[in-house]
Amino acid sequence: MEQKNQGEGNRDADRRYRQGVRETVEETTPEERARRAREMTPEELEAARAAEEAGRAKGRPASSDREI
Repeated sequence: MEQKNQGEGNRDADRRYRQGVRETVEETTPEERARRAREMTPEELEAARAAEEAGRAKGRPASSDREI
């Protein structure tokens, strides 16, 4: 696959991601997806928590904390 700059966003990566999500939803039940999520390894769990914290740190302050 050719690695060319696609500007704002990456349409090829987006297409692959959406296809993977579609396949997962079609091939599994909600209960099975929940079970898999609960079975994360400690390393996966820590990575998910770190990613969530990083995302929250970059976010806008809560509406109650903003000046009007």
